[in-house]
Amino acid sequence: MVIPRQESWKVLLIGDSCEDIYHYGVCDRLSPEAPVPVLKQSRVEKKEGMSSNVRLNVESFGAKVEHFHNSEVIKKHRLVDARYNQHLLRLDEGEGSPLKPFDVDIISDFSQFDAVIISDYDKGFLPNDVIANLCEMFKNKPVFVDTKKRDLSSLTGCVVKINEKEFNSLIGMPKESSFVVTLGERGALHDKKIYSTDRTEVFDVCGAGDVFLSGLVCGWLQYGDMSSAIKLANKCASISVSKMGTYVLTEADLNDICI
Repeated sequence: MVIPRQESWKVLLIGDSCEDIYHYGVCDRLSPEAPVPVLKQSRVEKKEGMSSNVRLNVESFGAKVEHFHNSEVIKKHRLVDARYNQHLLRLDEGEGSPLKPFDVDIISDFSQFDAVIISDYDKGFLPNDVIANLCEMFKNKPVFVDTKKRDLSSLTGCVVKINEKEFNSLIGMPKESSFVVTLGERGALHDKKIYSTDRTEVFDVCGAGDVFLSGLVCGWLQYGDMSSAIKLANKCASISVSKMGTYVLTEADLNDICI
């Protein structure tokens, strides 16, 4: 096994959370009311998404996770033709107004955590000042930030995991921080080096970034160096994109990983 289960690890996770709902069915005809396909639903699958998916994947490595997330309910409905695993439509609900910001005073004991993950989908739960506060509060701990924000100038001393498109659109850079930039099928970039990934057939990229982030953090905790952590994260993400829907790594997945 690439990483023995580490029940001694304790990770603080703060981020936006949602429920991913997959409506599977078959499209055999167009609607007589409009030129759109009619989905005849056959089953529904519900999964935990966004930071909740990060939690489940970090827990798959055996770590204990203390998770703070929004109390408001966000649901993402995906309509999928089951014959071809083709997404037809996504319908989001629960995002009519910004989420209530996270109160950092809830955290009482800073010393108990081995790492901190900030999973920010920019829904209002983690404003810039809150993330900056967390980076300062945990400046002596490894802090991994995955954010959809474009201005990161308020961040200091963290590892920022970001995809290539988001990186190229940044308007403000963090201070004394490093980037891990995911490049899709090309792998990931860190400190001017590209870490290639195994080519795999892509079924669904939903949640792959969360799986990568989980592997990155757990790889860092296990090996203590970014090179090994990125290699592990690439392997984890490759498994995720080969599956349909939001994915949680299994013990069998971890047994098959070699870096």
